[in-house]
Amino acid sequence: MTDNIKHECGIALIRLLKPLDYYFRKYGTWQYGLDKLYLLMEKQHNRGQEGAGLAAVKLNAAPGNEFIFRERAEGSGAISEIFEAVHDAFKPYSAEQLHDPDFAEKSVPFAAELLLGHLRYSTTGKRGLKYVHPLLRRNNWASRSLALAGNFNMTNVDEMFEQLVREGQHPRDFADTFVMLESLGHYLDREVQYQYDHLEQTDMDGHEKSLLIEDRLDIPFLLRRAAKGWDGGYALCGIIGSGDAFTMRDPWGIRSAFYYADDEIAVVASERPVIQTAFNLKKDEVHELEPGQALIVKKNGTVSTAQVLEKKPKITPCSFERIYFSRGSDEDIYTERKKLGELLVPKILGAIDGDLDNTVFSFIPNTAEVAYFGMLEGLESHFNRQKAALLFEKGNRLNQEEIERILSKRVRSEKVAIKDIKLRTFIAEGNSRNDLAAHVYDVTYGSLRPKKDNLVIIDDSIVRGTTLKQSIIKILSRLEPKKIIVVSSSPQIRYPDCYGIDMSRMSEF
Repeated sequence: MTDNIKHECGIALIRLLKPLDYYFRKYGTWQYGLDKLYLLMEKQHNRGQEGAGLAAVKLNAAPGNEFIFRERAEGSGAISEIFEAVHDAFKPYSAEQLHDPDFAEKSVPFAAELLLGHLRYSTTGKRGLKYVHPLLRRNNWASRSLALAGNFNMTNVDEMFEQLVREGQHPRDFADTFVMLESLGHYLDREVQYQYDHLEQTDMDGHEKSLLIEDRLDIPFLLRRAAKGWDGGYALCGIIGSGDAFTMRDPWGIRSAFYYADDEIAVVASERPVIQTAFNLKKDEVHELEPGQALIVKKNGTVSTAQVLEKKPKITPCSFERIYFSRGSDEDIYTERKKLGELLVPKILGAIDGDLDNTVFSFIPNTAEVAYFGMLEGLESHFNRQKAALLFEKGNRLNQEEIERILSKRVRSEKVAIKDIKLRTFIAEGNSRNDLAAHVYDVTYGSLRPKKDNLVIIDDSIVRGTTLKQSIIKILSRLEPKKIIVVSSSPQIRYPDCYGIDMSRMSEF
C-alpha cells in the first residue's frame, strides 16, 4: 500500500458499427468517432489529470499498412495534447483527401472504427509515460495485438507475476498494468494458437486461416481463463488488432462501467451521465455493466454481454466513487449526495444549540456543493416547522409586522471561502502538500458577524484532513466566528481499503 489516495481512472471505448462514409454522410465528418471520444474523455477529466492516452484500430487495413495506433501524454493538458497529435498525423494529406472518407479509412492514421481512451490518476505513485494507458502489445498477427486500458487496483500482483514466470514468460515490469497486459496477452496468444492448430489440417492458406481465427476468437473464454487468478477492483477495456473489443468489470462491482449500443455505435465509459451527455440519451438507455460481466463487440459488429466471472453474493461498489469521484450530474448520485447532506441536520442543530439566527452555513470544497444543498433543504424544513409551531402557538396575538418577521427568517447561507488554486492536496507529495494547502482558499470578508455568528462548513470527504488542518481552519478563523463546526457528508474513513482507497498509515485518517 502507498500513502497516496488511490484515485479512480477514467475509461472510454467507442466502436463505430458502420463504415466511416456513413458518419460522413449523416454527421458531416468521418471523424465522428474521434469527436465523441474527445467529448467522453473531457467529460471525465475529473477522473484523471496525470495523463491521457488513446488507441485506435482500423478494421480493414490492407497488409503493408498500419492497423493499430496509439498516442499518450502526461500532465493535466494531456487530452488536448494527444488529440492535437492525432490531428498532426492528418497534415501530410490534402484537404481533398481528408474530405474523402474512403481514402481516410484506407490511408489516414487514426481514421478508425475502434477507439479506446484513458485518463490516468496514479494508483501506485509511479510516474512516466510508460505507465500511461492504453498499454500496447504489438504483433504482426492482428489477432495477437492488444491495447489495454483500465481503472483498477490489483491486490495480488505478486501472484499474477509469478504465474507469468511459471508459464515461461520474462515480464519486463512488475507494475500491475504490465502484468495485466501480459496476463491477457498470454491467453490471447493461446486462444489464437488453439484456433490455428485446429485449422492446420485444412487446405486454407495462412491469410484465410487468419480471417477465420479472427472470426472465431472466443473473447469470454480467454477473459475467463485470464481473470480467474485476478483479485482486485477493476473495469478493464481492451481492443484487439483484428477488430474485437471488450470491457470487463470485477465480480464485486468495485469499479464502475456503463455502456450504450444501437445500430450505429457501441460506447463504454466509467460514468453514466458522460454517455448521456455525449449522445443525448435518457438514463434508462445507458446500462450498467454487471459485476463479473463483460461487454463484447465482435469485428462483425455484434454486441453482447457475457457473465465471465460469477457475481459475488455481496456487491461492494467503491463508496468513494459515489461520494466523491463521480461527476454529480448522475441522477442517482446527485440524489444520494443531497440526502447525505440532509442526514447531518440533527447533529448540526445539536452542535449549534438550535441557534439558526446566529449561524452561517457554507461548503468546502466545491465538490461538497450538492451535499450542501441537501443540508440546506433539511435545515429549511426544520426552520419552517419552527415557524409554523410559533404561529400556531401565538395565533391571533400576533400583528402583521410580527408575522412578517417570523416568516422572513431564513437559513443563513453564504459563500465564505473561494478556491484560488485548482489543487488536490491529498494527492500531492508529503512536504510540498502542507505548503500548498496553506494557499488553496481565500475567505469572503463580511460574510458573517465577527465573534457573534457560528460558522458551519460541510465537506464531502475528510480523509487525511490535511487541507482542513493546514489551511481551512486557519483561513476561516480570519472571519472571527464564535465557533467553527466542520461536518462531513461522507462516512468516516477509518481503515485502508486495498481495493479502493489505499493508504498505509492509520494515523493519517
